[in-house]
Amino acid sequence: MELGKTTTIKIILGLYKINSGQVLINGYDIKKDFKKAIEKVGAIIESPEGYMYLSGYQNLKLSADLYDNIGEKRIDEVVKLVGLQNRIHDKLSKYSLGMKQRLGIAKAILHRPNVLILDEPTNGLDPEGIKDLRDLLKRLVKEEKMAVLVSSHNLSELESFCTRVCIIQNGKVVEETEISNIKNMETTPRYIIEVSDVKDIKQSITDKKIEILEDNKIRVSLSPKEVYEFLTILKSNGIDVYEIKKEEVSLEDAFLKRTGGNEIV
Repeated sequence: MELGKTTTIKIILGLYKINSGQVLINGYDIKKDFKKAIEKVGAIIESPEGYMYLSGYQNLKLSADLYDNIGEKRIDEVVKLVGLQNRIHDKLSKYSLGMKQRLGIAKAILHRPNVLILDEPTNGLDPEGIKDLRDLLKRLVKEEKMAVLVSSHNLSELESFCTRVCIIQNGKVVEETEISNIKNMETTPRYIIEVSDVKDIKQSITDKKIEILEDNKIRVSLSPKEVYEFLTILKSNGIDVYEIKKEEVSLEDAFLKRTGGNEIV
């Protein structure tokens, strides 16, 4: 089978047979000691499921009954943690997608895992729901002391809360490193410069490639030394410079450069 994001997660969780290689969780091999490897793992694959005719609390109670020593106190803790106190006794059928996602996370962390695995958790969520989920994951890391593994094609969202990334392309891992390292793969920094009038800038005044933006702004890819020289050229041609700032390289730009612009799966 081709190794994509969801397939990889299912292999990690022991839902797919491992043909080669090894999966270690908390030091345990899932092939040799599956129970020990998986006992401190919580996960949501693809979309959270539940019984629509039951309340959120009843759904949590059913999940809690699958474990030993999880009582009402822990249920109340996770309800508060995911922010569902005001709606926990409503039927699941009345929940929005974002609320269902939060309830799914509540079920996944009932047994106090130290690893939480989420597959495309922002799918279908509106901007507010995405922000709520992002804030929740940050809180889980801080308060529950857990590592969170997220698979997603939404690179801008990953950039906002992840610290490490793993890029899978055509079934192979092509990069696994800190996000800051990925973004620093750009060898030449880019700068946004606001000038008096972009119409005054003629390509003939410089051999540098200039991208004209709106609001009298231009983008140039230059080294710090070249920036100084470029500003001098602009000034000598009667072009005033109002502002210059280094452009932050987006995770998407860095990924596309690393993969040659091909699809990331």
